Amino acid sequence: MAETQPPNPEAPKPEAEAPKAEAPKAEAPKAEAPKAEAPKPDEPTTPIQELWKTVQAQSHPEVWGVTLADPATHIPSQIVLQKYLNANDGDVVKAKDQLTKTLEWRAKLQPLELIKKSFNKSKFEGLGYVTKYVADEKADDDNPESREVFTWNIYGGVKSIEETFGNLEEFIGWRVALMELAVQELSLPTATKPITADWDPYKIFQVHDYKSISFLRQSPQVKAASTETIRVFATAYPELLKEKFFVNVPAIMGFMYGLMKLFVAPKTIKKFHPMSNGANLAKEFTDSKVPGLGEKLPAEYGGKGADLKAQGKGPSVE
Repeated sequence: MAETQPPNPEAPKPEAEAPKAEAPKAEAPKAEAPKAEAPKPDEPTTPIQELWKTVQAQSHPEVWGVTLADPATHIPSQIVLQKYLNANDGDVVKAKDQLTKTLEWRAKLQPLELIKKSFNKSKFEGLGYVTKYVADEKADDDNPESREVFTWNIYGGVKSIEETFGNLEEFIGWRVALMELAVQELSLPTATKPITADWDPYKIFQVHDYKSISFLRQSPQVKAASTETIRVFATAYPELLKEKFFVNVPAIMGFMYGLMKLFVAPKTIKKFHPMSNGANLAKEFTDSKVPGLGEKLPAEYGGKGADLKAQGKGPSVE
């Protein structure tokens, strides 16, 4: 703001003139507060713009399939950056730190390339699926609330602990590929509605099925895989979880909740729902904007739909 200059006593003073008859003057405009100088294009002025500045300082510009741009004019970028603010309750410093870690992690792991990769069939076949249900196919992008996306982790289908969990890097790669497939179904790169701290329909239901599970908590491979998965997802996929259902849960799996509390925010823990009977899952979705969502689920989860192998998709295996 320009400073008010003090009167200059040396400035010449105008000569007095005889008063003239004047026509009535229009009312003088009221004084207004000085307007701030327009910000420069690269000058952060809001929390979102500060996060955008953080992105510009990194070499990797992509998150969840969105090539980040100025959020003032690019709604998909606004959605991504607002999620980092929401995850940290508006704390810009924490949001910038998490965003930086995400960008560095994505630059290193290249999650979008993992979608194109084929994983070992004997290790991962039938262990993960993504399904999407819509109220109206035409309104999918225009009305994100008319769409529900699920990821399904069928851990009861694990044939060998050593095969599936023994190579931690390989397991995390497969698990990230599954998540990226689910995120693609949110259509973030073409999203047209910005989110707020209170309204965000770009989220995913997660179902973890432990039916017929044979491994116990003492397995170091399972514990290492669980710990790393929770850590990675808490950092790199904030505010993408709508609700998480643990179905057909044996009592022995209680140790996983202890792990989650170490890495996951309390408000996220509230979204977790353990269920001993997976057939009751369909009853949980009566409030969805997708009519009859529960009936669309596979029959083993209380719906009337085809099984996951028929209606879902997952990372490629061979």
